[in-house]
Amino acid sequence: MRKRGGTSSKRGRSRGKNRAQMQLSFGMIFSVILIVVFLVFAFYGIKVFLKFQNNAKAGKFYDNFQSDVERIWRSSQSSEQQEYVVPSGVEFVCFVDFSSDATGESSGFYTELKRTDYGSENVAFYPVKFTGFESGEITHIDIEESTAEDNPLCIGARNGRVSLALKKDFGEALVTIEK
Repeated sequence: MRKRGGTSSKRGRSRGKNRAQMQLSFGMIFSVILIVVFLVFAFYGIKVFLKFQNNAKAGKFYDNFQSDVERIWRSSQSSEQQEYVVPSGVEFVCFVDFSSDATGESSGFYTELKRTDYGSENVAFYPVKFTGFESGEITHIDIEESTAEDNPLCIGARNGRVSLALKKDFGEALVTIEK
């Protein structure tokens, strides 16, 4: 009888070890699931922050550019090259006269840029990503003169920056943009 009881107690001990091993593996699985969930939320947060950063860069571009245009517009004559920071992913800053037809080397962008026109826009980022800041209106620029040869007039961005030439001569009422 003792043998029998001895073996049954060994079986009881081995069952307990198996249960402990199973509980440990469920705990590990739960921990891994929690880690994955935390990583997903972390990457989502980073993505939202980067989107916010790009929107801030776009807003700052429009504000800085409008300020420079107004400063030159108020002067009697000026010609200067300015460099601006643009959102990541922007390849070109395009000046578009949506009331005229597409002409010149960047005319292939015109159809896509036309989708950003809500009535008064004259500047757009290419490629168009529809983030809320893909286009805007800059006042006091002579869009017809600036886009006389190339409509849209697209200026390439390098390393998140674009360099624009702003010009106003004596007797001119508005600022022109040149490459």
